[in-house]
This record gives sequence, structure tokens and C-alpha cells, in this order.
Amino acid sequence: MDCIFCKITKKEIPSSAVLENDSLIAVKDINPQAPVHILIIPKKHYSTLLECKDKGLFGDMLSMANEIAKKLGVEKKGFRVTVNTNNEGGQTVFHLHMHLLAGRPLSGIMG
Repeated sequence: MDCIFCKITKKEIPSSAVLENDSLIAVKDINPQAPVHILIIPKKHYSTLLECKDKGLFGDMLSMANEIAKKLGVEKKGFRVTVNTNNEGGQTVFHLHMHLLAGRPLSGIMG
């Protein structure tokens, strides 16, 4: 499989890891859309949100997002978490992941 996120989770390519546990790794996005832009990536490959049936994984991802927000000091001002799914949903890497964005007022379609 030639998935860049699989290579990141296996440490085959370097990344700026922020937090990691047995099932997830969180890294700084290399093309940030906000001053804080972290990707929370499951170590198990799922192409999209639709493919993943592990309900516990989503809770783990949200818990990690909370922990990162506190670690980076953005929890009080606020942050956004998103999961893009398929092309029209804005997904560009087909490995399930969550974006944590913060550090500026976030406007746009969900604003």
C-alpha cells in the first residue's frame, strides 16, 4: 500500500508528532490552514469515515483532540475538529483522519 499516512504511522517517513498512543498518532499538518493544524490519524488504515465501523476509535480520536487542545493551550479560545470524507467532502488523503484547527477565528462553511 502506498498510503502516506500509513507510512507516517509506521515511522517510515518523518513527521512532527504531537501525541501518540497505541492506536493513534497526531502530527502537525505540513500544509496548515490555521496557526494550529494537527492531524489525528488512526494507525489502522481505513480509507474513509464510511469504511470504519469501530465506534470506540471515534471516541479515542475526540479524546485525543481534547488532550491536544489543552496541551497546546487553545482549549479556552476554541478549536474545530473535522473529518473530511470523499472528494466533495474535501478529503485529499484517503486514510481516515481528523483535523484539529485553532489559533485564529475560524470562518467558512461551518462558521
